[in-house]
Formats: sequence, structure tokens, C-alpha cells
Amino acid sequence: MKPEYFIAGKIQSGGVSGRKLAGPVLKVAVGGIILGMVVMILSIAIGTGFKREIREKIVGFGSHIQVVNYDFNLSYEANPIRFNQELYTAIKELDGVKNVQRFAVKPGLLKSEEEMQGAVLKGIGDDYDTDFLESILQLGELPDFAGESPANEIIISATLANILNLQLGQDVFMYFFQEQIRARRYTIVGIYDSNLPDLDKMFVVADLRHIQRLNNWDADQIAGYEVLLNDFDKLDELWYEIYDLTASYISPEGAMLRAQSIRQTQPQIFSWLDLLDMNIAVIIVLILLVAGFNMITGLLILILERTNMIGILKAIGMSDWPLRKIFLSLAVRIAIRGLVWGNLVGIGLAMIQMRFGLVSLDPASYFLDTVPIHIDLSHILLLNAGAILAIFLMMIGPSYVATRITPVKAIHFD
Repeated sequence: MKPEYFIAGKIQSGGVSGRKLAGPVLKVAVGGIILGMVVMILSIAIGTGFKREIREKIVGFGSHIQVVNYDFNLSYEANPIRFNQELYTAIKELDGVKNVQRFAVKPGLLKSEEEMQGAVLKGIGDDYDTDFLESILQLGELPDFAGESPANEIIISATLANILNLQLGQDVFMYFFQEQIRARRYTIVGIYDSNLPDLDKMFVVADLRHIQRLNNWDADQIAGYEVLLNDFDKLDELWYEIYDLTASYISPEGAMLRAQSIRQTQPQIFSWLDLLDMNIAVIIVLILLVAGFNMITGLLILILERTNMIGILKAIGMSDWPLRKIFLSLAVRIAIRGLVWGNLVGIGLAMIQMRFGLVSLDPASYFLDTVPIHIDLSHILLLNAGAILAIFLMMIGPSYVATRITPVKAIHFD
């Protein structure tokens, strides 16, 4: 073992005298690193978890990618396209695609005995992935989408149920405005709550065949396809592939298709979510600066308390760089000790929250009922590597103080 590392180990273990003030100061520095690491881990875990939860809810209502008529707009009164089995199969066989499902939407007016509320009837078929709907379903069950004939059953949100004073099992009329006003009576078989009030207030889910009948569409006419992906990070890549597949498609009626991603249909929400990354980055930088300054203070005190030792080492011929390596090595060891404990505490708290959901939130303000947690191993490793590098770089300057101490004055220093 090189002498400088041996001396650093002795100083850390207390084998070298001079630990009068440095001991408490270094404990504070280690405590600062532990606290900082805990806050950084929780910030990343909560920020990532929040983005994932909100993103999955937005995707649950609109899918990752939609393939619709080229003139489709946000009026929710879409011109139909014809279901094409070859296109459906080609999209579904793309690497990274989880499911392709038919859908249609139609705006209308829900009316109970006391209240009325505008809503969008979303029709889905037996090929629809209902995992999201089942995850947010609070009461009742989903309609039977695979029956020989469509049942007059719908699921509505708890928000709409409260506005209209409706309950599970109750009938409700929905009015549709076309050439003439059409009324349909539906039975509420399920109530969901996604904690996203704007979307909850909008969507009512029913059988796709209801919308086909209301619009006088054929059985193979739909508003479009919804494409679910296995990995959100591949959204842009798969959007380009699906765009290429649909760009050359022209239906027998002359209709063209276009593919649009959830980022394109909900840009304001994803811009808001992207701001979270900036907030997390600011928190991490500030915490690293605070922890670094704590370490700088501790290292300077450590150097000053061992002025005599430095003078003796220089007097027997130790050069400046090995002398600086003593204190740089000591700083890194102390930092690693703080990081280890910080990781244990931070990951432990995150796992407890993930498992038990002890810290709750107000859904009206945060769109979630508990603090979300998502632990990504790559994020933790990058955070630790960055913290070690940042602290090491910040220690280079203070370690230079040891080289400015002259042997004659240092040996007589008390």
C-alpha cells in the first residue's frame, strides 16, 4: 500500500493525533452527505414516479399513438375509416407494440332528473386492452363488449356521478345532436376514478357498436385505431414507423390516414411534466453544492489540525502531490461512507412508501392519492457516480492548502 493511502486510513480511524475539532466537523459533513443523498434519491424517485403515474393515466384515456382519418380534429365528431385487417396486423406486429384496438367517440349530453352535463361517449370493442380501466374502476364492473348484441351499459366517472347525482345500477339518458336529437338510455354498471378531473369529467365508456349505430356506420367503420406500446421511451421511434405504414394508405372511399402520438394530442400536459426534470436537476445541484461546501469546511479544518504532521512529512521528503492525495483519499472515503448510508436510508424510505403508501396526497391538487415512487437502478448509479465525482473535484482546491505549508513553520505550529 502506498504511504499516502496508509496515512489517510490512519487519520480516518483515529490513529493519527490531532482529532480535537475535526472529528465533530467531519461527522457533520458525513451527516450532510447522508441527508443530501436521501433527499436526492427521494426527489428522483418521487419525480420519476409522478411522471410515470400521470403519463400512464393520460395514455390510458388516449393510448400512445392514434391512427385516424386525416381530417380528424378535436371536435370528437370524427369521419369514419374502414377497418383494414392488413394494416391492423402490420401495426400489431411491429416490435414494441403491445396492442392495437378499435375505438370511436361521440359527444353528447348526459341528463339526470336534476342535472345535465356534456360528455364524450367513447366506444371500445372486444379487442380493447381493459387493464387501465380495471385499475381505476372503483365500483361495479365493465360492460360486456363481446356479446352478440351491445348491452345498454356504460361506465362513468365518480366526478360525473357526483355532478349528476347518479349511482351504480341507475339508468341515465344521453342525448346526441345530429340532424335530429337522439336519446339513448344507458345503465351504469361501473364507476371509475382516475383522479384527473378534466378527463374524468369528459369520458363515458360504452360498446363501440352503440356509436356505429348512432352514426349509421357499417360494422367495419370506426373512428380509428389506438396503439399501445410496451415502452414509452420508444414512442417517437414507433410513431415514425407507424406514420410510414399509414402514409400510403387510401381507403376505397378515398380517405387518408394519419398517425398522431400522445405528445402531439396532449402537448400542454407533457410540457408540464418535462418541467419536473428541470426542478429535480436544480434540487440535485443545490444539494451537491451544500454537501460539497460541508466537505470543504471539514477538509480545511482537518488540514489545519494536522499542520505539524504535514510539516514533518514534507521535511522527510514527501512531495506535494502525494501529500494532497492523503487528504483527497480521506475526503473520498468520508464521502463514500456518507453515500453508502444515504443510499440505504433513501432507498429504504422509498421502498417503504412504495410498499405501504404511508404519505398520502390530495387528489384534487396532485391528481394522485399517495406519493408515487419509482426506483430506477440506472438513476441511482448515475447519481452516486456524479456525487463522488463532484465532491472529488471540489476537494482538489482545498487540498492545495496542504502544499502551501512550509516545514519549518509547520513543525513549530501549535
